[in-house]
Amino acid sequence: MGTRHFNLGRLDPQQVCTLVVSILKAAVLLVACWGWKQRLEAGGKQTVAIRWDLYVIITTELGRGRPALELARQALAGGATAIQLREKNLPARDLVELGREMRQLTRAAGAAFIINDRLDIALAVAADGLHIGQDDLPARVARQLLGPDRMLGVSVGTIAEARQAEADGADYLGVGSIFATGSKGDAGEPIGPDGLKAIRAAVGIPVVGIGGINSRNAAAVIAAGADGVAVISAVIGAPDVAAAARELLTAVRQARRRER
Repeated sequence: MGTRHFNLGRLDPQQVCTLVVSILKAAVLLVACWGWKQRLEAGGKQTVAIRWDLYVIITTELGRGRPALELARQALAGGATAIQLREKNLPARDLVELGREMRQLTRAAGAAFIINDRLDIALAVAADGLHIGQDDLPARVARQLLGPDRMLGVSVGTIAEARQAEADGADYLGVGSIFATGSKGDAGEPIGPDGLKAIRAAVGIPVVGIGGINSRNAAAVIAAGADGVAVISAVIGAPDVAAAARELLTAVRQARRRER
């Protein structure tokens, strides 16, 4: 069989345009198929790049009367690399409105945006992820409903909980309480840096220490193997939120440099 030559010069402009569009569509389809192949090879999950250094949880209950959006704005100004919205008493409609505004702030700052507990809100506001506790929606169910393109975080306090969360599809763990804290009534007994270190050794996903962490003890959390620190009152309860975030972020990054 002879070789067939394709002569573009014999096509009119409309035919050339149609051909180019067809080629572009095929290229887009190939890229999409490659992306799905990569996701399947990675266990069906799309990895979202998140810097875990300073994960600030926003709740007006501890914000000295300041609006949630202002707390988030100031935390981001101080260098927060991830923001979690945790307003358990807001009606869903108000939470969606607030979440959409906070999503814009975090996107502009290049920070991750996580919703606490409410999977429906996380999807509605296009958050980067969802964080759940041991008594919330089961992690395996949350993973299925959340889809492959968003992060799933799970609060854990034991090695068994950590391993189960990882097996169920968690992308990161909130580990604690590391130190005694009054910010969360259900935090349980502190596990200390040694407990964090044991959990860090038991799993292969990022771990973020939480509970009683401040700029004075953050170094111990990083030394125990945490990828970052999650805080509430240490930042949003401070008179100057941006300054408190900046001080804590500096402590975390200095500790990480010492560990290298």
